[in-house]
Amino acid sequence: MKKFIKVPTALVSANCTKSSLKLDGCSVIESCIHSMGGKGTMFLEEHLLVFVLEGTMTLFYGNQRFVVHENEMILLKKAMFVRYEKEGNPDHDNVFDSLMFCLKDELLKEFLTMANVKIPRITEEVKNTVNPMTDCLVAFARSLKPYFNNPSSVNEGLLRIKIMELLYNVSECSKNIFRQILQLRQPVRNDIRQVVEQHYSTPVTLPELAYLSGRSLSSFKRDFQVIYNMPPAQWIREHRLDKAKDMIESTVMPVSDICYSLGFENPTHFSRIFKNRFGKSPSDYRQ
Repeated sequence: MKKFIKVPTALVSANCTKSSLKLDGCSVIESCIHSMGGKGTMFLEEHLLVFVLEGTMTLFYGNQRFVVHENEMILLKKAMFVRYEKEGNPDHDNVFDSLMFCLKDELLKEFLTMANVKIPRITEEVKNTVNPMTDCLVAFARSLKPYFNNPSSVNEGLLRIKIMELLYNVSECSKNIFRQILQLRQPVRNDIRQVVEQHYSTPVTLPELAYLSGRSLSSFKRDFQVIYNMPPAQWIREHRLDKAKDMIESTVMPVSDICYSLGFENPTHFSRIFKNRFGKSPSDYRQ
């Protein structure tokens, strides 16, 4: 079993018990559980806007910790690992209720074009913060609930209008989150060394690393080559294999879990390139 889930892929699959609404550019995931608590790790494939409607969610995002209470929200950018802990409302049968909106870049661009927003140059990173939901946003979240009863019957055009309504409400109700949305379309340039050394051991792709560094893919590859004197794919593969060796030596995690957690998609391929580098297959190396 993998030690993390990919969001939204894992939560909108046919095998998932959570309800979801799917639109080209956005996935909406409903989480309503009766539980004293739950925890796990998510890898964000898309930007994630979280509404907590009941209970509490604690998020560990990089070196930061955020506690999102009832009727509060937070926006997290894609290509990041997020640890979470959910706690139900003890005054209401320990119910935890949330909505997660997975937003693609194309949808944000469509909204900013539709809203005729002039995008200023973002020179400093806008920090993540927990923000209160206004009465309008709480009412909007409640208005989505009936759609989860029969997701397959929801008209795509209607759902697109609802998502645009969401983004208009957020832009009007939370200046900080709206500035984050603008930044998602135009990431601040970050130091390449810091980005790759923080994320190489996660299942992040080259385009996602380029995004996190605030560069186009071609600029990222060019700047990376200047700094490390090798292509990024080669550097990442070698460092992931070194990390895999360390994990095999120091943990009892199954080899397949190590493979997936480091971004290798195929255990057979992982075993072959591991053997090419270290002379033994991962299983033989552990023994």
